[in-house]
Amino acid sequence: MKSNIQLKDLKYVYFLGIGGIGMSAIARWFLHNGFPVAGYDKTESPLTKTLSQEGMQIHYTDDISCIPSDILADTAHSLFIYTPAIPANHVEKNYLLDLGIPLYKRSEILGWITEQIPTLAVAGTHGKTTTSSLLTHLLIHANKNVTAFLGGITQNYGTNFIPNKEKDNIICVVEADEYDRSFLTLHPYAAVVTSTDADHLDIYGASEQVLESFQLFVSQIQDKGFFIQKVGLDLSSNHKKATFGIESGDFQAVNIRIQNHRMVFDMLYPEGEIKDIPMRIPGFHNIENALAAAALAMQVGLTGEEIKEGIASFLGVKRRFEYHVETDEHVMIDDYAHHPTEIAACLNSVRALYPNEKIVAVFQPHLFSRTRDFLADFAQSLSLADELYLLDIYPAREIAIPGVSSEKLLELINLEKKQCISKEDLKLAIQEQKPRLLVTMGAGDIDLLLSDLKGSLQ
Repeated sequence: MKSNIQLKDLKYVYFLGIGGIGMSAIARWFLHNGFPVAGYDKTESPLTKTLSQEGMQIHYTDDISCIPSDILADTAHSLFIYTPAIPANHVEKNYLLDLGIPLYKRSEILGWITEQIPTLAVAGTHGKTTTSSLLTHLLIHANKNVTAFLGGITQNYGTNFIPNKEKDNIICVVEADEYDRSFLTLHPYAAVVTSTDADHLDIYGASEQVLESFQLFVSQIQDKGFFIQKVGLDLSSNHKKATFGIESGDFQAVNIRIQNHRMVFDMLYPEGEIKDIPMRIPGFHNIENALAAAALAMQVGLTGEEIKEGIASFLGVKRRFEYHVETDEHVMIDDYAHHPTEIAACLNSVRALYPNEKIVAVFQPHLFSRTRDFLADFAQSLSLADELYLLDIYPAREIAIPGVSSEKLLELINLEKKQCISKEDLKLAIQEQKPRLLVTMGAGDIDLLLSDLKGSLQ
């Protein structure tokens, strides 16, 4: 970041896209440190309502007159932050650019904030939100002075931002986002990479560029730092390094068993073993996430007992294998899964926990480009369900691509019971069917249906 503004001279902060999960964490950091915060977002959400209640000035109309006059009157002492999801024709964005005002990405600001703080970074195309949230919880549980910028709302703390309690001996935890190569602004003390599957090909173009970007990220770990990666990845590093995985790696989970629809495992690590670790968050992929978080936590001094107690008391992250109903009659699980690998991990974990139940799944595809790029893979992973309701593609930052649709995806899915359905018809279908096991997946606005679907079951 090449801002001429020093933190001590800053008066105002303005966000374009303040309601994004990563953007809101940065907004909360500024507010926590005493700076007035304002911003725009496209639609009101539970998160933006909370930000407003916390004291931020937020509007939902793309209109120059909505930008607070105090900020426009003193742009020299104001910081303007935007998300790449803001479209090119955005009125406020172009007005600020026409004035010659520099706009900074969230990642640039994050790099600016954390460059002086020892940082533990969690990267990967899957698993980084749960891993960074669990890592944060492990450190807080062990009474470390933590500040954290997360990509999801932790169930333990009800927020995606954790403020440090004191100004000295801070450990910063950052979810390092590969989207738009954002994580290349970071220079962490230690980092983990959970996965490097091809994704965001609308940005990268090809899987080779995704891998190259992760390699560049690893090269930015500080000289005396530490690097951890999942077994099977092949990122090179001159740092002290380790691997993690199920039944393989330097940090590994063994003796995995299921007790009362929950997973328990033992962890082997270079200095010893931690036995009988209970997981409140289910899923084989979450065991891997726990290994990654534990490996990073041990680099800053946590003991095996602190690791076990922390994992056992971690409640998970909203929209990451989150239970909305769990009774003898019905189970409803919601997950952010929006990539074929994530969908397969989610459905395989559900199958392991409930081997005798029919899985009724609802999926909302996210992005036309992602649906196009992984069409066959989506079809294969969604075929792991027993029955499927498929919503329309959530466009997010994109316009429609001719020939790419939920109907096209549906044709390739190998299930007898499958259908494309509208949101309203879905509510009626679930109310009528009342499935014993319902799994909802997607990264768009499917979460806005959860309350109605839960009500339909109960």
